[in-house]
Amino acid sequence: MTYASTITIDALEADPFPIYARLRREEPLIHVPAANCWFATRWKDIEAINRSADFTAASEDAPVNDAFGRPNVLTSEGAVHAELRGGIEPHYRPRKVSEYIGALVRPIAQAQLAALRASGDNDLMAGYFEPISALSLARSFGISAVDVATLRRWFHGLSEGAINFERDPARKAICDRAVAEIEAVLIPVLDRLRDAPDGSPLSHLLHSGMEPGQTRPYAQILPSVKVTLLGGMQEPGHGAGSIVTGLLMNPDQMAALRADLDGLLPQAIEEGLRWIAPIGTMMRTALRDTVVNGVPVPQGTAISLILASANRDETRFPDPDRFDIFRKPKSHMSFGAGAHFCAGKWFAKAQIEIALRVLFEAFPDLALADGPPAFKGWEFRYPTSLRVTL
Repeated sequence: MTYASTITIDALEADPFPIYARLRREEPLIHVPAANCWFATRWKDIEAINRSADFTAASEDAPVNDAFGRPNVLTSEGAVHAELRGGIEPHYRPRKVSEYIGALVRPIAQAQLAALRASGDNDLMAGYFEPISALSLARSFGISAVDVATLRRWFHGLSEGAINFERDPARKAICDRAVAEIEAVLIPVLDRLRDAPDGSPLSHLLHSGMEPGQTRPYAQILPSVKVTLLGGMQEPGHGAGSIVTGLLMNPDQMAALRADLDGLLPQAIEEGLRWIAPIGTMMRTALRDTVVNGVPVPQGTAISLILASANRDETRFPDPDRFDIFRKPKSHMSFGAGAHFCAGKWFAKAQIEIALRVLFEAFPDLALADGPPAFKGWEFRYPTSLRVTL
């Protein structure tokens, strides 16, 4: 019996990092029955797979296919992928983001901070970071009339489908309800944009590259819209929560950051995203019988590239489990790699920076209220709550 065959989804959800560390040592590229796929856990293996023409993102086995439908921007390749990504990406390129991110996110962050103060709850996840992330993505994407509670419900529903590697019917039902609600809201929006384009990414996805008077069929774009909603609402908010957790658990680093916010905040953001990757995996499938660093991989093998494990690979990051904003800078994999790297990378990091600045400027004595927070998840990992004294 292999160690991988004993791994359970519950154990991964509770704390995947000791599991990943053992897999990197003993079985770095191996089938994990509980997840219905292979795991690649070492940096060098994931890098090799990403660069190899023997693998494709066009996976039949990725949970997002069942959850959101196809074609979607995550599991398509070639012209289809280029068309879908091209409909989303222009609004989230670095220069474009710099033009609007402050005016978009800072008012949202300030309003959520005021709401957090008024609530008396002081949970930064539910009351600050998740609302900022959900509202910023929705408003930037072209969804203007949906409130925070609905957006957070959508996110948590979509996430149940995206992480459903074990094909749990209960998780599927939760996701299906969220998908039905999203489509009921978005189809009238698409009807309006069909006749009156407004320049938003949602409108661009509908119209870009089409002949005058024509639009893409809704069924062709809705799966990618759901992918964008999930990733855009999840990654910045949860990443910010992990960054603040790392800082508050290391008061010396927090003090240094406060003394040089402009100089150290970008490093703190990169380190927090490496330490706890908000999105932990990418799926690839072997197009033919091949070999990855000496390990035979049969044609058709679905491999989950464990980005969160690559970010803690000892051969690349010394003492990788430690949060350290003074670590020598090296690139991480939290936004993926290759042609399918996260199109929202620059939007996410800029949003995190603004949310943190607003928080730190308002509360110079921020501290954990209840000790280190509990984390959950392996595909999406984040503090379940982050209660602080303000």
